[in-house]
Amino acid sequence: MQRVWITGAEGHVGTALTGILDCMEYRLMTTDINEVDITNLSQVIQYVRVNRPDVIINCAGLSDAEYCENHIDEAYKVNAIGVRNIALAAQEVCAKVIHISTDDVFDLQSELPYNEFDETHPKTIYGKSKEAGEKFLMQLNNKFTIIRSSWIYGIGRDFVDKVLKCVGKQTELEVADNQYAVPTSSDELAKLICHFIDHEEYGIYHAVCKGSCSRYEFAQAILEYTNNTDKLTLKPVEGRATYSVLDNMMLRLNGIEEPADWKVVLKDYLNKSGGME
Repeated sequence: MQRVWITGAEGHVGTALTGILDCMEYRLMTTDINEVDITNLSQVIQYVRVNRPDVIINCAGLSDAEYCENHIDEAYKVNAIGVRNIALAAQEVCAKVIHISTDDVFDLQSELPYNEFDETHPKTIYGKSKEAGEKFLMQLNNKFTIIRSSWIYGIGRDFVDKVLKCVGKQTELEVADNQYAVPTSSDELAKLICHFIDHEEYGIYHAVCKGSCSRYEFAQAILEYTNNTDKLTLKPVEGRATYSVLDNMMLRLNGIEEPADWKVVLKDYLNKSGGME
């Protein structure tokens, strides 16, 4: 029975993983900041030495881009130093590390989807700190899988939740129509992570649902699938223009099944979560 430690277990991906992994097949160890602070090297090493995980899935991270811009040291402490600490501890016990990263490691200015062989060039503190975490992991551990994704949703505190909370509380919502990426369900991401737990396929992988859309189109779909288009008016606005659509090239090259179409996945999520009437 493999011992699997999930950090950031109360977040989107951590929660989805906890729900999908079979406790009869794996010995799960789930922690969040209150149990183990990944920015504290001694805490991480002590936890790993005592529990000796075979696989560490790092779902912990500071993902609020605006907060990161205003708290630079904290962003690097969590997104870079935290990953360094996990990489060092994992190497000591020969554990595999599966690390969740982001599309923000790119410059977000492309006209074509980014694949795993494109050079990273982050423009934001969030992206720069996540890139630093990736580099620490690649330098300090020889059994790693980095999974980059985008616009993850699944347990509230995300864009889907934000749109639905506006229904009935306001008549209009401004949404950027010049920001493009791929909405990706935490459940779809969790399914893919399960594959990497059981297979020795290391390296960097992009993992997003098929297709792409703007924030505005994403919001439109949320309202349409919940029968709320007549209850909230969306106003398209120009935000900071970004394009961060990811291409799952490494999944295809390794014959690994890609996540489903983002619209199909979103509709299924809203149906299961009770968001649809």
